[in-house]
Formats: sequence, C-alpha cells, structure tokens
Amino acid sequence: MAQEIAQPSLTALAYTIESEKKSYYAALEQVRELDVTKWLSYFAETVLKAQQNTLDRIRFILQKTKLYDRLRGQLNSRQEKVLARMFREGIHGFKGGLSAANYMKISGTSSATATRDLKDMVEKGALLKTGELKHARYYLNIGNEK
Repeated sequence: MAQEIAQPSLTALAYTIESEKKSYYAALEQVRELDVTKWLSYFAETVLKAQQNTLDRIRFILQKTKLYDRLRGQLNSRQEKVLARMFREGIHGFKGGLSAANYMKISGTSSATATRDLKDMVEKGALLKTGELKHARYYLNIGNEK
C-alpha cells in the first residue's frame, strides 16, 4: 500500500504538517511557557487529520483500481494515457476539470478525435461531464462515497 500511494505510511503525519506549516509554527509559538496544552491539542488534531488523509488516499486508490478493472480492454491508448495523467493529479484531480484542450495536449490528437474520445469515455463511465461546448469539463467518475 505504501508503494502505491508513493509515500511510506509513517509519513502521513509529516505530509499533514507540511501542508499546514503556518498552523504548525503558530502552535509552536504558543508553547513559550511550560503549559503545552495548546500544543497537545494542535498535535492531536493534526494526527486525526493525518489519519483522515491516509483513509482518503486509500479510498482513492481503491476507486482507481475499480475503475481500471471495469474499463480493462475498452479504452484506446490515447484514452489510457489521459486517464493515467488524470489519476497522477491525485485525490483532488485537475483544478477546474479536464477540458478538450487539455485532452488534445496530453494525447497529442486533433479536436475532432479528442471530442470523440471524451464522449466515448463519458459513455463508458470513465468520466463525468459538466458544462457544454467550450465550457465542458470532465472529471474522473470514481465516486466520493465515504
């Protein structure tokens, strides 16, 4: 599991602290006296966030695996390349979603082919589409159930 999430399991706490450095330094700043109550409160909250981050990552990996299993043998090489690129963005995915222009850039294909490929991926349940025409955006269809 640690290899799949590209982080050793024990670094979840370090990752959480790193992502919220200002809070970490603010909590340290408050421990100038012998009362460490605020520090312990901060640390306990951070440990809980780290556990939640780990659960979210595991859920994401399971959803990714289920989607790949369901689509095995159904996608062309361009679609597989784009899907892999979307998964590399991690839990939060592409900011603002994948556009047809993004698809063209990643896959190196024409506008017409990108449109066909994206339509096919939506029909196969790989992607969810929002918006229309130039405002259309695509998101991984991996569910967000907890």
